[in-house]
Amino acid sequence: MNKTISFLLLLVLIGCTNKNSFKVTVANPSSFDRTNEIVELPLTGIILKMQDKDFIITDANDKQIPYQKTFDNKVIFPVNITANNKVTYTIKEGSPEPYTPVVFGKLYPERVDDIAWENDRIAFRTYGPALQATGEKAYGFDIWVKRVPELVVKERYRKELEDKISYHTDHGNGLDYYKVGPTLGAGAPALIVNDSIAYPYCYKTFEIVDNGPLRFTVKLTYNPLTINENNSVIEHRTISLDAGTQMNKVTVFYKNLTESLPVAAGIVLHEPSDEFVVSKDGGYIAYADPADPENGQTYIGAAFPLALNEAKAVYFSDKEKAERGANGHILGIADYKPGSEFVYYFGAGWNKWGFETPADWFSYVKAFSTQLKEPLEVSYE
Repeated sequence: MNKTISFLLLLVLIGCTNKNSFKVTVANPSSFDRTNEIVELPLTGIILKMQDKDFIITDANDKQIPYQKTFDNKVIFPVNITANNKVTYTIKEGSPEPYTPVVFGKLYPERVDDIAWENDRIAFRTYGPALQATGEKAYGFDIWVKRVPELVVKERYRKELEDKISYHTDHGNGLDYYKVGPTLGAGAPALIVNDSIAYPYCYKTFEIVDNGPLRFTVKLTYNPLTINENNSVIEHRTISLDAGTQMNKVTVFYKNLTESLPVAAGIVLHEPSDEFVVSKDGGYIAYADPADPENGQTYIGAAFPLALNEAKAVYFSDKEKAERGANGHILGIADYKPGSEFVYYFGAGWNKWGFETPADWFSYVKAFSTQLKEPLEVSYE
């Protein structure tokens, strides 16, 4: 979860009189604890305050807290706050201690231009132009479950491609067994045109702009879509994954779109007996993928900070079921106006690490959605 600091608070920060340090107070307005949640500060204000010197962030016990400078000129760090409580951190001059990265992502051109990324909880990938060139249709986000906090994806690729040790088998830290196909997979976005999903294909270009230790961010640009005879609509998608969370933040905008349309984030329903929950007012959708006898059960969810028009299941016709190898989608649907941004979060969990039952996962997604509506409150002394 992220808390963007207002310009007014930035002015307060710059105007502080103590040149060596300042206090940052983070308050939790929620009735539940907030654990390892990432907050944001404006980097510009810290640089002015520290006069371009190295700085550290410490807690009430003077213990250093890891932080990261991001591409959009913020400083992020994790906080832990009990319900209806607050904590104070100090930013002061000093040399940061080394910190082992807990997020990482990269391009894998050797595996048809996959971009895969992970944190200490879960891993994901999206597909690139080399895969599209083969004709294989994979539109959505993929999930790689894991059950260790260490970074594992890079080594999984190496073993798969060099040692012929399949990442579709769990060798102790998790595996890839999720099925995407020609669907929105684990939460990809799409415009809806005449009640039909305008499926995106693989990304065209990419730029990784953050790569740890606490946040991974990639910017993706897609090939032009044809929307109601407008063949120049280009999707731009920014995806960020922070340490300690199951959920990615996605920011989408459509260049050259000239009309307002519904936009959705969708999760594929694989079988008629699928278990899911949707909440328009709560701003979330959550799903339990069919359990695999050997590999367990994957869970997927999406949360929406802004109001939804609908949250519902949409089922394929028999013909489309055969084409897509699935039963339908659950969708969170909102309005999209030209020039605006569609912001939402998607993520996943696994019953072998952290979420024993679908009810555990549904509770997590509901709580995450509540956190979006009750952001941590940041202030300066």
